Amino acid sequence: LFLVPQMPFMSRSLFRLFDLAFIYTIAVMGLNLVTGYAGQISIGQAAFMGVGAYAAVTLTRDLALPIFGWELLPLPYAVLLLPLSGLAAALVGAFVGLPSLRLKHLYLAIATLAFQIIFVWTVGHLPWLEQGGAVRMPRLELFGREISGSSAIGPFFYYFGLATVVVMALLMRNLLRGKFGRSLVAVRDNDRAADAMGIDPGRTKVMAFAIAGFYAGVAGALLALYNGSVIVESFGLGVSIDFLAMAIIGGLGTVVGSLIGPAFLLFLDPFVESFAGTLQ
Repeated sequence: LFLVPQMPFMSRSLFRLFDLAFIYTIAVMGLNLVTGYAGQISIGQAAFMGVGAYAAVTLTRDLALPIFGWELLPLPYAVLLLPLSGLAAALVGAFVGLPSLRLKHLYLAIATLAFQIIFVWTVGHLPWLEQGGAVRMPRLELFGREISGSSAIGPFFYYFGLATVVVMALLMRNLLRGKFGRSLVAVRDNDRAADAMGIDPGRTKVMAFAIAGFYAGVAGALLALYNGSVIVESFGLGVSIDFLAMAIIGGLGTVVGSLIGPAFLLFLDPFVESFAGTLQ
């Protein structure tokens, strides 16, 4: 993977597919945790991602730029922005996860679906978020030079996204190998039996939603930096359904599946188009 950007066949469109695959992988990791490991169906992962993206652009526009007067964002700030945006989405995720204390299966899925719809409606009616229109995110700089143009943005975010995926995957692996990971599986298999063993099912479910929100928030901030703007259409219901499909295709309850699913769906469409073109 490290040598892929140096290959002669890499084009602008291929770089965009790889960059989006890394970003979506992070979001699907969080969804896989709450759905694959905790057994809680969520159809609002794109909304959590949107919370992270809007948190990133709001922190930058209303706090960082007025204080520091930047025209371009330094890389250390961008690295710090990812976990901050993730924390904002984690708080929302914990709140949305509260219905899991009483609801299960289809009813919980409907509750997360309601949050997804409410998020899009709310953003569309907030003037300070341009009512869902494009909110500009300043470009990054590296060694005093602006990262702009497809020849620079594609390779840079390839490595930036890959590094973020590796860090988040290692974090999830360590999390799942510990006590919390075993609690997730116990609650998924039988929450009453887990309660009898001293595990708090409600706390475990809410924590799962919070962590899923954190991963989606990091992915949202990364997407905002990549696109240079935030628009509500990037976090609609269709995107949440796509994330759920990616998690299922890659394999629920597996970290590797969170990488396979997004890559498969993103690369499937251009592959089919190319294959259909050869048949004509």
